Amino acid sequence: MARISASSQVSAPRVRFAPSPTGYLHVGGARTALFNWLFARHFAGTLVLRIEDTDLERSTPEMVEGILQGLQWLGLNWNEGPYYQTQRGDLYLAAAEKLIESGAAYYCFCIKEDLERRRQKAAAEGRPPKYEGSCRHLDGAEALRRKAMGEPAAVRFKIPEGGSTAFDDSVFGKVEFVNSELEDFVLLRSDGSPTYHLSVVADDIDLRITHIIRGSDHISNTPKQVLLYQALGAALPTFAHVPLILGPDKTRLSKRHGATSVMSYRDEGIVPEAFRNFLALLGWTPPEGTPEILGDAELIRLFGLEGISRSNAVFDRAKLDWFNTEYIRAYPAERLLPLIEQEWKKAGIEVTAASEPAIEQGRPDRAGTSCGGAEYVSSGRKSWTGQQNDQSPVGKAASGPHWLLSTIDLLKPRARSLKDFAGSFRAFFTDDFEADPTAVQKFLKDEKIRQLLVELGRRYESLPDFSEAETERVLREFAAEKGVKAGALINGARVALTGQGVAPSLFAVMMALGSERTRRRLEGVETAAQSLGVNT
Repeated sequence: MARISASSQVSAPRVRFAPSPTGYLHVGGARTALFNWLFARHFAGTLVLRIEDTDLERSTPEMVEGILQGLQWLGLNWNEGPYYQTQRGDLYLAAAEKLIESGAAYYCFCIKEDLERRRQKAAAEGRPPKYEGSCRHLDGAEALRRKAMGEPAAVRFKIPEGGSTAFDDSVFGKVEFVNSELEDFVLLRSDGSPTYHLSVVADDIDLRITHIIRGSDHISNTPKQVLLYQALGAALPTFAHVPLILGPDKTRLSKRHGATSVMSYRDEGIVPEAFRNFLALLGWTPPEGTPEILGDAELIRLFGLEGISRSNAVFDRAKLDWFNTEYIRAYPAERLLPLIEQEWKKAGIEVTAASEPAIEQGRPDRAGTSCGGAEYVSSGRKSWTGQQNDQSPVGKAASGPHWLLSTIDLLKPRARSLKDFAGSFRAFFTDDFEADPTAVQKFLKDEKIRQLLVELGRRYESLPDFSEAETERVLREFAAEKGVKAGALINGARVALTGQGVAPSLFAVMMALGSERTRRRLEGVETAAQSLGVNT
């Protein structure tokens, strides 16, 4: 570990994501991690994870765990690490010693109070408040003597006098800084702890990092690091500084714009792949004509540094929600199920065999037919069959695993987030749900409608074939018999069965719930309405 030497040649790119655990993984950090992940995967390279935890006062194990969880939720797996800077102190000491021996760095004995007074004076006089180089020209032997006597000393890098420092950035092109604008910056504090510049460069050399992809707010740090690479005799990596992410008001994204922690979006029911797709397009543009919906394989195939914009990106929450709904609709139910199960667990919903619709003994397993033998489905509406080819009969209640997958397929076109499956869709998976009071007041206020729904439930009890077509036929004939509009019964039944005023086709809902649960909820509508204080 205690070595510092020029990087050896590597055949494939080596990139790194190096978060500081002074906070949870935020959107900007996640986008940086994603770009590094995509670049490494595109070139079959290596992604290194390094935890920059040298800020002992602000770094916590909880924050480290939060960062790791955020990366894992996003599906950004790394190849090496995590390396912890607090465990690599010998490497930084060796780098500092090498710089002192070569004359590129020196001991600084200035005390903190004096430095602060000088900075305040410079600011008052309108001069840049930078270090004036008081110890820069100390005799080397004298500096070593004072250090040996126990006098506290920091180690500073010696900025070249005159000239400029430049580097080529893959996004911004040539970037150049006049050396006179830079100050002799600290490498090691007087307590022996390394600063950011020393540790990051020593680590990147040691870990043979070939490309540094990070936020554009690091551009101002780069000339100092370029000088460190040169002084340590190491080849420069390729730098690529990506644009910042702004809120809708074009200011830097912060908590006042909404959630900034990646795990907050998990808690809001965002699909990880949808978030990856959304993040990838914040500051990176794929080739013209490429669709917005890009799975991992396509993102990896298309990603390149040449597509990164110089302009800052704007975080559009409505766009993220659109991506989320598109992914939920496109996912097979089997792929959605593990994500939905996490929402059920958080909501205290236990979906078991007992949650399935009851399939009564002796029920004929055939599609519903009218008296003439043809399937009866109202004009302009197709029977719900799901999208899983689950081999359940057309327009029939599915059972076993097919019930669960078919129900998810029924609901996912209406879902905006995964949380909907434990929220507005809760009634499909448990009897423990609360009806929307507004929907109850609107569609179940009429006592006559409630009484008719109770009677309808009893009619269904004697129905030999509980299919989508037959349940519709019975309801419409019942409405005609009672002299009421079928729509009034349909709207009231929808609230009685799902607790919501808006839901999929009522008769598809009945197939999802099954005959026993459908009848029970219809027959119990009076009690349910009264419990919500319906004004008749």
